[in-house]
Amino acid sequence: MKRSDWTGVMPALTTPFLADGRQKDAIDHRSLADLVGRMFDAGSTAVVTPGSLGEGSSLSDGEKDELWRSCVTAAAGRGPVIAAIASASTRDAVALAMAAQAAGCGGLMVLPPYVYRGDWRETREHVSAVIEATDLSCMLYNNPPAYGIDFVPAQVLELAKRHTNLHAVKDSSGDARRFAALRAECDDRLALFVGLDDCIVEGVRMGADGWIAGLVNALPEESVRLVRLAMAERSAPDPMRARAATDELYRWFLPLLRLDTGPKFVQLIKLVQAETGTGTERVRPPRMELVGEERAHAIALIRTALAGR
Repeated sequence: MKRSDWTGVMPALTTPFLADGRQKDAIDHRSLADLVGRMFDAGSTAVVTPGSLGEGSSLSDGEKDELWRSCVTAAAGRGPVIAAIASASTRDAVALAMAAQAAGCGGLMVLPPYVYRGDWRETREHVSAVIEATDLSCMLYNNPPAYGIDFVPAQVLELAKRHTNLHAVKDSSGDARRFAALRAECDDRLALFVGLDDCIVEGVRMGADGWIAGLVNALPEESVRLVRLAMAERSAPDPMRARAATDELYRWFLPLLRLDTGPKFVQLIKLVQAETGTGTERVRPPRMELVGEERAHAIALIRTALAGR
């Protein structure tokens, strides 16, 4: 992958699990392959796995290797598989990066270390070790609410200057102003990606190049269309009319996109998949499927939105 390949909608894939028998909670590789195909059919440019939405923290290293290989086979050259690399230790993260390359992945999404929140020197050396472990194109993942570490624009630029294979940054800070700050600091050195579903239009309007998306697992066509509309505003002969078209779709989509932002976003997005026939609600413990009033409220919201689809 090159810098220019980091664009458009790149789904953060959910991980489907089997339901019954001795293989309960094992990865459902057949459903995974169907999901990958559906994402590329809708116009996604790559797929990312297994991040937080893919329940990566509950998968063993061996399962991640199997998952990457299944995705690469299912992608069949239609677009790269981006491996999310996260671990509590630098040594293990480096090993995962090398395994991802061996499995045929085309790029890496590099996370700060789990659990330990180091200072800049420690965090810089951790992500640098992962980026340097292979020659694969890399995306830096910034998610301060989840990981307690914020890669500010000056630090992102420092990493970009240090690593020629760092080509993109995903920001989930929730601050749309961050994209303008990153563009001002890094110019066009890095592709900028929105990491929160309900910030996608604001992010594109502030200069983002793409979206690591969650609800795309359930609504791929609408997700791709939303980004294309938002990006088309930049060159539209009638900007106000183009903006109105984006806003119309965004208003409909927002109640669902906001499901990506809470603690149970995995369960909620999988519930939307179940409602749209694109997956099941099954999650791996310690997560559990939604029940009672919580589930009823989510179902009502989802069905109301889908009724106006």
